[in-house]
This record gives sequence, structure tokens and C-alpha cells, in this order.
Amino acid sequence: MARCTDDPIHNGPMNQSPDNQPHLKRVLGRFDLVLLFVVAVFNLNVVPSIAANGGVTVWLWLISLLLFFWPQGIAVIELAHRYPGEGGVYLWAKEVFGDFHGFLSGWCYWTNNMLYVPTVMLYFVGVSVFAMGPGHTALADNKTFAMLASVALLGLLTVLNIVGLGVGKWLNNAGAIGTFVAAAVLIGLGVTVWLRFGTTVTAADFRVPADPRFVLNSFGVICFGLVGLELASVMGDEIKDPQKTLPPAVAWGGVISGALYIGATLTLLLAIGKNDISVLQGIVQAVSHMASRVGVAWIITPFAVMLSMSIAGIGSAWMGGSARIPFVAGLDSYMPSWLGRVHPKYATPYAALIVQAIVSLVLIVINFYASGGVQEAFQTMLSLAVVLQLVPFLYVFAALLRFAIRRDVEGGRYGRGTLIFAGACGFLTTALGIGLAFFPAKQITSVWKYEAKMFGFTAFFLVLAAFFFFVYGRLKPDAAAAAAVAKA
Repeated sequence: MARCTDDPIHNGPMNQSPDNQPHLKRVLGRFDLVLLFVVAVFNLNVVPSIAANGGVTVWLWLISLLLFFWPQGIAVIELAHRYPGEGGVYLWAKEVFGDFHGFLSGWCYWTNNMLYVPTVMLYFVGVSVFAMGPGHTALADNKTFAMLASVALLGLLTVLNIVGLGVGKWLNNAGAIGTFVAAAVLIGLGVTVWLRFGTTVTAADFRVPADPRFVLNSFGVICFGLVGLELASVMGDEIKDPQKTLPPAVAWGGVISGALYIGATLTLLLAIGKNDISVLQGIVQAVSHMASRVGVAWIITPFAVMLSMSIAGIGSAWMGGSARIPFVAGLDSYMPSWLGRVHPKYATPYAALIVQAIVSLVLIVINFYASGGVQEAFQTMLSLAVVLQLVPFLYVFAALLRFAIRRDVEGGRYGRGTLIFAGACGFLTTALGIGLAFFPAKQITSVWKYEAKMFGFTAFFLVLAAFFFFVYGRLKPDAAAAAAVAKA
């Protein structure tokens, strides 16, 4: 966006409305959004933890695509049409259900990324060592190297997002391209191995196991993996012509992501089997195994580079998008007002981005130095992120039901029947996904410790949200009033 010098309301790269509320630059087009959806929705790093539960997860993917993902697309298009602007799930819940529900929705959406971003960093370290050659794979277990690599990536993503989506979006786009290439190689090798050597996978592998308790957790992770369509609406003020751009971008991004998820899951099961899948390095593990079988072992290093690029794009997309939540909450005075500051040169919510980076850094340190087994720590943090991430979608789907029940369909994009179907299916599926996340995955060795962490951290974040809204949100106006009286 060119700098405007002939309008007193526009001062430098940051646009401001007459009420002095900061506005952000519109730099995201349709192609950018499709790539953003792919890189945000299709996360290869969650596929191994899902595929490790066997072929039955393919049916869970199909169920989730029908009952969660499709309703999510309807909800995003409907709510973005009714309430355009910066904030996404925060803005929608606030407009439909009130201030506290809006804050809680945005808070859960933001804090889940405090847990998720460190898992992305950990996954990045596990994959990137393969890009350095087979002789360096042992570095993944070196805590010093893992810490330095994670911090370096976190710092890079923070800087790029502060410089602005006009620059940071190129990392998102590069991540989407890396995702496409990595998925194409993975699935292509799977098809080649199947055609040349056949498969040991049978119909029995797709049946529900006699003891399905370990599979239950994966349903919540699948729903978590399908979240991301709302991310562009969180950046609503930065989309070019959002009313025309968003619907086709949602459709294309959703179809591509769903197909890639199912293809990647099947390929992992074909290549290495559910009992040997590593939740951190399963993708590279599968490619390495299949490439060696077909005589193209040279592909492992460039594949690891592409996958590392994809993971970096995932981290950038979620870090940049979720930081808009405390930015808006800071403007609404439910959190410190300085979180609503935008950079004077780059017009980005730099304060919120820096805070998010600091908290993620702390969690990275805890993850590397205060946890037990790496895979168990990864799975626990992922399950916690699932719970917090899905809470805002209870509000999203409940909003559709509210519109339908009150027959408030005028001005929307969909009819009453579509709103009821999407709202009911989405709400019930989301609630089920949250509940099943409390069931331990097979990587968990101590059930009571897992449940204590799940309930304890969930309660902690919810109580902290109530504190900021009911205590901090009331103290600030009182302090402002006292300052005004003293000044008078």
C-alpha cells in the first residue's frame, strides 16, 4: 500500500479512522488466501500422531470432513459476511453472545497457540536435521542444538511478521508450496511402492479395534488438524475485497487440504505401519523407507528441506494470525492497552507478536528441559492445544444455530436449513472432539499425570481469562476515570 500524504487521517503506513482506531494494510489476495488455508489447515506434523492409531483413522477423517470441516466453511463464510473486520472468532462471539464470550473465545484461540507453536518448533528440529544429511540425524536428540534451532526459527518468524504480512506472507506462501511438494513426494512414493511391491495393509486394518480407547484421542486431533479456515477472517482487515475473495478461497483451500490429509495418512500406513510410526519424524521416516525401496534415496535431503519450509510456514501463519486476538483485546481494554499498538513503520501488531514470542519461548524451554519423554510431551501439549483451539468453535457453530432459531437469516449468505444443519453438526462434533482429547493417546505412559495436566492447564487458562475480563477489564476504566478527575 502506498504511503498517503494528502489525507490527515492517514499518517504513514498505518491507517487510522476518525476515532483513532488503528487499521492494518490490505495485502492478501485470493491466491494468497488459498495458500494460507493450505499451510494453516494441512499440517503434516499432526498426521503421524493420527496415523499411529491405524487405518480406522481414515474413517475418522471422512466423518470429520463431513461433520466438522464443511460446517466450518459455511460458518466462516456466513460470519465473515455478517461481521467483516479484524478479530475473527473473537469478533464473532462478541457480536453474537456478548463481550465476555467474545473475550473467552479469542483468549482460547490465542493461548492454544502458546502450546501449539512450541510443538511446531520441536517438529521443525526433528525434520530439519535430515536436511543436513543422514550423518546429522542424531542432532535431533541434542538439547543444545534443538534449543538454538527452535529459538532461531521463533525469532525469524517474529521479525517477519513484525515487518508485515506484505513480507511475512511470502514465508506463508513458501510454506504452502513446501507443503504441496512434500505431500506430493510422500503420496507419489506411496503409490509407486504400492504398484511395484504391493502392500501388507488389509481390510482388517480399517476396522475399529477391540480396545478403541487409544483411537478416541485422535478424533480431537483430527478436528484440530482441520481448523484454519477462520484464520483469514482473523486478518479480515488485511484481505483485499473480502466479500468476493473469501468464499472461493475457503472452498479451494478446504478441498485441497482434505485430500492431502487422507492421502498422507494412507501413505504412512502403507510405508511403515501404525506400530512403527514416530509422532515427530514419521513423515521423513516414511519417505526415507520408501525412497530406499525404489532406489531414490537421494530425495531424502531435498524432501527434508521442503518439509522444513512447510513447518516454518505453519509457524508463521499461526503466529501471525493468532497475534491479532490480543491486538483487538488490547484495543477493547480487556488486556493491557499496549497490546493494541501497531508498529509506526510497518503497521503491524508488534507488541502482541513480541509477547506471543516470549511466552512461546518459555514453553519451548519447559518442553526441552522440564519434560519427560519427547514424544509424550509433544502429545500432551498437542492435546491441550486441541481443547483450547476447539472452544471458540463452540461459539462459532452456536452462532449459526442462534441465527436459525431466531430466524435472523436476512443479510446472511445461507438459508435457515443450512444454518441449522451446519450449526448442529459442527457444535456436536466440536464438543465430542474436546471431550475425547482428555482420553490418553498410546504415547502416554502415566494416565493420572496426563489427566492432571489436561484438567489443570485447561482450568488455569480459563481462570486467567476470567481474571483479565472481570478484574483487569474493570480496574482499567476506574483508573482512567481517576486520572481524568485528577487532571481536571
